[in-house]
Amino acid sequence: MPQDYNKTLNLPETDFPMRGNLPKREPDALKKWDEERLYYKMIEKNEGKPSYILHDGPPYANGDIHLGTALNKVLKDIIVKYKNMSGYCSPYVPGWDTHGLPIELKAMKAIGVENGAIPPIELRKHCKDFALSFVENQKNQFKRLGVLGDFDDPYLTLKPEFEARQVKIFGEMAKKGYIYKGLKPVYWCPECQTALAEAEIEYSDDPCFSIYVKFKVTDDKGIFTSLGVDLDKTYFVIWTTTTWTLPGNMAICLGPEYDYCIVKANGENYVMAEYLVPEVMSKAGITEYETVGRFTGAQLEGCKTEHPFMGRPSPIIVGSHVTLESGTGCVHTAPGYGVDDFEVCKNYDDIGIVVGVDGKGVLTKDSGMFEGLTTDEANKAIGKHLVETGAMFATERIVHQYPHCWRCKSPILFRATEQWFCSINDFKDEAVKAIEEVNWIPGWGEERIKGMVRDRSDWCISRQRTWGVPIPIIYCTDCGKPVVTEETINAISELFRREGSDAWYTHDLTEIIPDSVKCECGCGSFTKEMDIMDVWFDSGVTHAAVLDERDNLRSPADLYLEGADQYRGWFQSSLLTSVVCSGHAPYKNVCTHGWVVDGQGKTMHKSLGNGIEPAEITDKYGADILRLWVASSDYHSDIRISKDILGQLSDAYKKIRNTARFILGNLSNQGGFDIDKDGVSDDELYEIDKWALLKLDELIDKVNTAYEAFDYHIVFHAIHNFCVIDMSNFYLDILKDRLYCERPDSVERRAAQTVIYRILSAIARLVAPILSFTADEIWSYMPHSSKDNAESIFLNDMPKKSGLTATAEFSEKWDLIAAVREDAKKALEIKRADKVIGASLEAEVHIYAEGKLYSDICAIKEELPALLIVSKVEIFEGAGNGEYKGELEGVSFTVSKAGGGKCERCWVYSDYVGKNEKYHTLCERCCNVIE
Repeated sequence: MPQDYNKTLNLPETDFPMRGNLPKREPDALKKWDEERLYYKMIEKNEGKPSYILHDGPPYANGDIHLGTALNKVLKDIIVKYKNMSGYCSPYVPGWDTHGLPIELKAMKAIGVENGAIPPIELRKHCKDFALSFVENQKNQFKRLGVLGDFDDPYLTLKPEFEARQVKIFGEMAKKGYIYKGLKPVYWCPECQTALAEAEIEYSDDPCFSIYVKFKVTDDKGIFTSLGVDLDKTYFVIWTTTTWTLPGNMAICLGPEYDYCIVKANGENYVMAEYLVPEVMSKAGITEYETVGRFTGAQLEGCKTEHPFMGRPSPIIVGSHVTLESGTGCVHTAPGYGVDDFEVCKNYDDIGIVVGVDGKGVLTKDSGMFEGLTTDEANKAIGKHLVETGAMFATERIVHQYPHCWRCKSPILFRATEQWFCSINDFKDEAVKAIEEVNWIPGWGEERIKGMVRDRSDWCISRQRTWGVPIPIIYCTDCGKPVVTEETINAISELFRREGSDAWYTHDLTEIIPDSVKCECGCGSFTKEMDIMDVWFDSGVTHAAVLDERDNLRSPADLYLEGADQYRGWFQSSLLTSVVCSGHAPYKNVCTHGWVVDGQGKTMHKSLGNGIEPAEITDKYGADILRLWVASSDYHSDIRISKDILGQLSDAYKKIRNTARFILGNLSNQGGFDIDKDGVSDDELYEIDKWALLKLDELIDKVNTAYEAFDYHIVFHAIHNFCVIDMSNFYLDILKDRLYCERPDSVERRAAQTVIYRILSAIARLVAPILSFTADEIWSYMPHSSKDNAESIFLNDMPKKSGLTATAEFSEKWDLIAAVREDAKKALEIKRADKVIGASLEAEVHIYAEGKLYSDICAIKEELPALLIVSKVEIFEGAGNGEYKGELEGVSFTVSKAGGGKCERCWVYSDYVGKNEKYHTLCERCCNVIE
């Protein structure tokens, strides 16, 4: 189209907006957001509105973010932005978990020292510096993703005010009787040399030997001898996969209701569960055997055996935890090495406890002849000794799931130690009731966390390390009793608030504890507890230390959103502390997401070479593509990512961007479009314009519903389909003629501009929580109404619907138009492929129909050339007469080359071309426009 006739696209290409290049443009936007303090303006603008509190689960400050962290932060950012644009004030306070073993280990490695080599206060300084450096790193990485939040004042678990409140929560739980110190088996990492919480355990395959060991019967209560069985050759057979724990065996446990029998083979008698006899004998390679007696486990209770090498008795006891899933039904019971073993032995006064392994995983003198061996070495040595002494009944090499430390990945031990515990059993029912009052997304999350809470043992909250909040307990120097009172808790809490928890190491207790504090025995002299609190206790009290402490936050929060692993982690620790202190859950809604996996669904590992760092994506594609990946996935399941997936998302992104770019090009040319001055009323709109606004209304409804349900893949697909199908393929395609060829200030063109302005304004705001950089860029280029806040899209609300309504006749008409157009496009494409026509405007379309369809199509005949983007349309009766039959039943089409000359301005073929002396290359419509 010569510029003499049409100046619609008269912008120089170099100045044309929305040219992409996100990796280059996004950092400029971030700098602008920071300089203009966009987050704080957004919150200030929404002051006084109902609050919506999404509480941030603190990531660990010991490394760069990964794609799982990026997924989590982007999901939260989508929610916060949407809520702030939909009638709420939704502050977002990011937080970091800054204590704990991983930081301590990395800090020691960085300064090149071993545990205990430097004073605690010096080590704590290095740990703090290390943690704060990664807080800053991660803060910048989150900002690069487009996340808005109170990064000026995040919450950190190492801040004095946080530690002070944490001590208060501990004191509250202690006052209610839920904190106690006791000797119990706990998860213990010999590599990290500390107790671990259940949430710090990972299960992975571990190859080992399972062994079947004979314990000689020394007292049968007359049961076996009454059958003529020789006790000197009678044995209970136990089974274990942890050979090193045998020195700690104190009993053999049977299921009281199971049937046990004596099996006679090879001149010996073996006692085991009757159900398991075939399998056990097969393991031993014994094919010839006979059963000579049958008893219940309860009948055998009180019998005695002799430990095969420790020289002490091992009595027969019973317990409900025994199963027949594996082994012999005679359970090796070492109360120092297992929770079930420990609990069942408490039912018997004469059974002691042996803990024959130290914190480094080395056997002690309580393990007898195997003292000084590591657990791995002891497995081999004990096994060899059992074979040599004839106590080994059978062995088998197996691979089983065994607990490992989630930090160092080493196998853990179950080891009884003196630890501080929170007694979950005392308030388990209240915790379950609180769970039932929460909305869990997905719904299966409720049963999952219920089961975990019901099945869990007491919470071990002490750690034998340095970097953390000290357990605020003092001990009487005379009687050794622990002392925790409201007076001691208040004194320690106030000290931590003033100076931080380092003060525990720099002050003598006489400077901390008031003179009025006395032990029950009357002593006023005390020593400090030097264990620190479990970091899950740190993060588990954020509902009090953050939500209750800040004026713009509150507890319970409206939403917690984390990975599904937090059912046993942060969701649970937060729930337990909140139920004790406030009587309810700390959250109203809990939403979870899955894991990030590669394109084939495999877990991502550096060693496999299938990992992708967030920075790789932002550097190559831009943060908006990463954000689109988050939004396009059903994130409740595992989320796949690969270069192919990112490439497909980039293509989808371009469709949305190009729709915006086209509209912007038609609002910013010819002197620009001012909606307040140039916009037209709904009465002046064409029918197709109203159809477009009604489609936009449907989109607004669908998108808002999806946002409220946290279904962001529905948001993305709805907006993408609207841009591609409803806009690019239909409305905007048809609209080009009015935009390019009508007089710039005509009602026809202004009506079109009014509608595309409203559409673009709505799309930009609908997509802003997801494609934040792109939406903000659109907003910066758009003309604005006096009602808009032109400074930033995030200072505006989600779009309202048009208020238009559609009659049944209107809907039927436009459904017919859409069907006719779709079939006509296919008929045109066939002729284009056959070289009969090039552009669709070179075509004349004949439509054949019968009955009501014929009359209905005739009724829209005048609109059809523009709607089909052809030069001429004729309609005839006789449905089968056309060359092409499409999806629309009873209609056919014939496409031919249009007659007349081609208008140089609008490209329509018309018999009028050449008849106007002044504008001999134009059609009649264009002549009138030019005049």
